[in-house]
Amino acid sequence: MQEFLIPAKSDLQAARETWLKTLARERRLSPETVEAYERDTRQFLHFLTGHCGGPPGISDIADLRPADLRGFLAKRRNDGAGARTLGRGLAGIRSLLRFLERRGMVNAAGAAALRAPRQPKSLPKPLTASDARQVVAVEGQLADEPWIAARNAAVLTLLYGSGLRISEALGLAGADLASEDDTVLRVTGKGGKTRLVPVLPVARNAVAEYRRLCPFHIDPKGLLFRGARGGPLNPAIIQREMAKLRSALNLPDTATPHALRHSFATHLLGRGGDLRTIQELLGHASLSTTQIYTAVDTARLLDIYERAHPRA
Repeated sequence: MQEFLIPAKSDLQAARETWLKTLARERRLSPETVEAYERDTRQFLHFLTGHCGGPPGISDIADLRPADLRGFLAKRRNDGAGARTLGRGLAGIRSLLRFLERRGMVNAAGAAALRAPRQPKSLPKPLTASDARQVVAVEGQLADEPWIAARNAAVLTLLYGSGLRISEALGLAGADLASEDDTVLRVTGKGGKTRLVPVLPVARNAVAEYRRLCPFHIDPKGLLFRGARGGPLNPAIIQREMAKLRSALNLPDTATPHALRHSFATHLLGRGGDLRTIQELLGHASLSTTQIYTAVDTARLLDIYERAHPRA
């Protein structure tokens, strides 16, 4: 993790560092989430330095009031932070305070009593079925080297064909999908929860083609997908490749790797898939998270109706 000047006394700095390591090692939060929580709590400590008249220690945050936290959120809002950023920041502060409370260091009641900012409602933006097929086709990849084109196609096919998050696809081991008999993947998602997802023949074939062309030895205990020099494949590489495809195929900016996961859920629902099954396939902890796709499908149907009906 990149080093930053932390405006806090040594006891609070040490406790916060232990909390961040716990998030990564025991709770298995993604590196992106841990980095966001680190940044949010660092900003909070900067705020408290001015608020308290000096770098805070554990004794200074032992009995934080809702008013203290509202002051921080108000400052962040004045700096241009939106509701989602504020909500995530509050979640990070609460997590840190609960961690300290379990160790008898602080009282987290003030943070628990504060209501999170109301989040704007936004619907996922899936691709059409034809656009998704073009994105995942190996012949449509823009990489110069055939093995890299095959790799990109395999990753994107898993996002659309199995509904994987990009971190889940890039976290697959060399032993995964090593045989044509592998029709199901055991995936560890958010919060360390494991789920089973089916793998379509087209996805197995895409992975097999990547394996055939990959110039590096794929260790069963190592990572399946490799970068250009043989190291771990960075998610930013796939995101950049998707940006090139957007330009080449004239797709909207919402056509991201994660949009392929949205497309997986939306297209299943549109073909009669039930919400409970889609919830299991996506690894959603709550059915309410999955239910947002019903609104996406309704919006799609209304759009078709308005464009097609002669009296609309």
